[in-house]
Amino acid sequence: MADTKRLAFSIIQFLHDQLSSGGLSSDAQESLEVAIQCLETAFGISVEDQSLAVSQSLPEVFASATKQTGATQDKTSSSSDSPSEEQLAEAEHLKTDGNDQMKVENFSAAIEFYSKAIQLNPQNAVYYCNRAAAYSKLGNYAGAVQDCERAIGIDPNYSKAYGRMGLALASLNKYSEAVCYYKKALELDPDNDTYKVNLQIAEQKMKETQSSPAGGLGGVDLAGLLSNPGFMNMASNLMNNPQVQQLMSGMMSGSYGPMGGATSPGGAAAAAAAAATATTTTTTTTATTTGAGGGDLSSLIQAGQQFAQQMQQQNPELIEQLRSQMRSRPPSSAGNDEP
Repeated sequence: MADTKRLAFSIIQFLHDQLSSGGLSSDAQESLEVAIQCLETAFGISVEDQSLAVSQSLPEVFASATKQTGATQDKTSSSSDSPSEEQLAEAEHLKTDGNDQMKVENFSAAIEFYSKAIQLNPQNAVYYCNRAAAYSKLGNYAGAVQDCERAIGIDPNYSKAYGRMGLALASLNKYSEAVCYYKKALELDPDNDTYKVNLQIAEQKMKETQSSPAGGLGGVDLAGLLSNPGFMNMASNLMNNPQVQQLMSGMMSGSYGPMGGATSPGGAAAAAAAAATATTTTTTTTATTTGAGGGDLSSLIQAGQQFAQQMQQQNPELIEQLRSQMRSRPPSSAGNDEP
């Protein structure tokens, strides 16, 4: 009970000191006076009871305790930030396991291994950068951006982190930002051909976006899709499919009606890709396979545009599927760091 009264006395003494120090509003002073009266009544003491005074004031006791706590936390933090040799070795082993999973395209498992490595050694930029690559493969570009930021924060001269940041940002259609990161990657690794190619692609995309921000069907950036080499390659492959050729031939002749045979998700997506190809392709092969006639290119383009518009109106989700496919085909990237 004596210690409790001493503590209460120290609090009352502290409140008195605050009153005498000035600088308080009238409301604050009144509140402190009420608090002092309540404490004195509750514990049956008075500020005049000097027998309850201790050698240190309450602020001094608090400052001493805070200093000791801070020292303990610093010691613990220092210990946790310095993994043991065994932990470092285990982290490297986990990174290697993650790299192996990336090679067999088991990206979810790779993320688990990289995450465990990060838990053991959170100051290794490679682990974050490799996990960013796995996130990108799964379409989690926001996660890839965060991990690249962490890697760059640990090692500002890590060129691969800038390159992978560029990939993730480009996949999010943030081409101007991607250009900045590709340039930084090239500044650190000027002989990297992958960065050079990806920078050119990002710069071209940025120009297209700035020149025709509202292009496409129903707000979809169709021009951007059609200028993407990966998309055009996919569409060209689809055009060699006999089922797609038959579908497009029927569409051009009107035998399938407004939507024709493109009723299944796979057939509809193929038809949309074929129609998109029809609007931009001028080769004899494409004109022949669509059944439009080798010399009537304008009719081919018009029919392809009309069909694509119908696809957008009746199956808008297909356009999003095409966009998703393109996002899964980002520019080429360098391999993961090996131990």
